[in-house]
Amino acid sequence: MVNRRTLSKIAVAAVLATAVLSARSSAPASPAPTGPAQRVAGGVHNVVLVHGAYADGSSWLDVIERLQAAGMHVTSVQNSLTSVADDVAATQRALALQDGPTILVGHSYGGTVISQAGDAPNVVGLVYIAARAPDAGEDYTALAARFPTPPANAGLVKSGGFEQLSEDAFLADFAGGVPRSRARALYAAQGPISTSLFSGRTTVAAWRNKPTWYAISTQDKTASPELERFLANRMKATTVELNTSHLSIVTQPDAVTKLILDAAAASAAPHTSPTTPGQPKTGSSDSDLPRIK
Repeated sequence: MVNRRTLSKIAVAAVLATAVLSARSSAPASPAPTGPAQRVAGGVHNVVLVHGAYADGSSWLDVIERLQAAGMHVTSVQNSLTSVADDVAATQRALALQDGPTILVGHSYGGTVISQAGDAPNVVGLVYIAARAPDAGEDYTALAARFPTPPANAGLVKSGGFEQLSEDAFLADFAGGVPRSRARALYAAQGPISTSLFSGRTTVAAWRNKPTWYAISTQDKTASPELERFLANRMKATTVELNTSHLSIVTQPDAVTKLILDAAAASAAPHTSPTTPGQPKTGSSDSDLPRIK
């Protein structure tokens, strides 16, 4: 026999069930994923980012967020900064995980890495951000010595076979224009480099056979803007000049993101690309170098 207490429990359970069903039916639906619909026309939606010296993969954070918002699939490589060969291998592993045509982007020393790793068949465009771009077998240190010496060089601190920038040099010369709190956080995460890192040479110059884009930092105190212009001209890159410091990926992420998306769009439409992959380019020669000591 059902007593009054049992009836009361049944009534309460019924009310709770009704309330839950009502809440579920009135809750807004979750937004549908919009990845493929936002991708660059033509299917180039993979971007691999390669950081430079005195940094790590998190230096790309602002650019990553913007690329992902545009529907791109983004991978940020973590370089060991122990040797060019080690960092090229890390980038090659990242490229091997991509599901199709890929834009490969390098900042600073990362330009050396992408010049070698960019020879991979799935790389359809190279983007250099205030980056090195050595020719195959080139002594890049000797090349850079023919341009004005950047102030950051004086702030190197060496210890145990590695070197990094002092805090003063990092904040003033490497991360100029970055809000101080953010710059100090980047300084704390900077990747010390092997003292032999910059002596490593590439065996390939992928920029000679792949379409290229270059962002020059006109207020750069870590690399010479004049050297950046020479490199961009030598590779016949589609070039933009940004009125900012070496860390344009932090100070001007919108402009950097736009350049990468432009590369993806142009690489998706070969007839608009400055160079068809596989066709060698001709650029400026050493006769165009300044005689600056």
